[in-house]
Amino acid sequence: MSDKTVAVRAEDAFDVDAVHGWLKSRVDGLDGTPEVRQFPGGASNLTYLLSYPDRDLILRRPPSGHKAASAHDMRREYRVQKGLKPVFPYVPEVKAFCDDPEIIGGDFYVMDRLDGLILRRELPDGFRLDEGAARALSGKVVDRLVDLHSVDIEAAGLADLGKGTGYVERQVRGWSERLRRSRTENVPEFTEVMAWLAENQPGEVKICLIHNDYRLDNLILDDELAIIGVLDWEMATLGDPLMELGSTLAYWVQADDDDGMKASRRQPTDLPGMYTRQEFVEHYARRTGLDIGDWRFYEVYGLFRLAVVIQQIYYRFHNGDTHNPRFKDYWQFVGYLDWRCREIISKGSA
Repeated sequence: MSDKTVAVRAEDAFDVDAVHGWLKSRVDGLDGTPEVRQFPGGASNLTYLLSYPDRDLILRRPPSGHKAASAHDMRREYRVQKGLKPVFPYVPEVKAFCDDPEIIGGDFYVMDRLDGLILRRELPDGFRLDEGAARALSGKVVDRLVDLHSVDIEAAGLADLGKGTGYVERQVRGWSERLRRSRTENVPEFTEVMAWLAENQPGEVKICLIHNDYRLDNLILDDELAIIGVLDWEMATLGDPLMELGSTLAYWVQADDDDGMKASRRQPTDLPGMYTRQEFVEHYARRTGLDIGDWRFYEVYGLFRLAVVIQQIYYRFHNGDTHNPRFKDYWQFVGYLDWRCREIISKGSA
């Protein structure tokens, strides 16, 4: 059961003949021009299926228009997966990287397709996930994250991927700056939230490789619901694993959340049997032995970071750099996240 594709949107189209001409000299056995379809799920980098007669490949490229300065780095995403493959096998095999703007106007890379199931907001037609299977899957999601945070970065050749020490302070400052740069008049200023995060920063518990966008809908499952692949490595770096845990759980909508949070759900984490956020944190703490400390900081950080990510996407829509109608109401959720962060700060962890 594979992730669904759609016809390529006009604004996301590229010169297929140019890509094929460039690719056939770098990947053996590519006969004929590929049929190209687009994966609709992403809101950041664009992902395409290149279907050749005898094999499928995946192409990743940035969106057009405004880009945050550190986002959409195809070379980095390619490098991370190439280095990880021998020590963390849950990544697709990358095949070729292109930095020639004459091909499609910007960097892109191509990788093998991992065929499997990606769980998005609604389960696929005919697919059932009972309570026991949902609980088991939740545990696998935590365990794979623990595996990632245990990767030997020297063996992967990624010891220089990030700055390491000082990660917590850099993230609080960096996401605050991104919010100020991308803010539009219809969203809050997040003054209270940014000040609280700046004043309540814990020290790093350790520095390790983090994915930085680890979510259920970035995982590929096989028929037994084992996790066989982790996708979307564009923001991977060296950082604090508890900061990643907070970011991950900002997307983990549970059954008893309010309507505002439920409206943002992109993965079926509210099904009977799925972990609550607290259970997710407790499982992670048991597996790693790390002291979680005051979870409120990591929870508020994750929600604030999500607000900035959403706002940066909305900023592109607001300025006419993309016309994807999915983005037109994103500003409303940004406002909700400001409220939710302030509620957690004032009342304790949700």
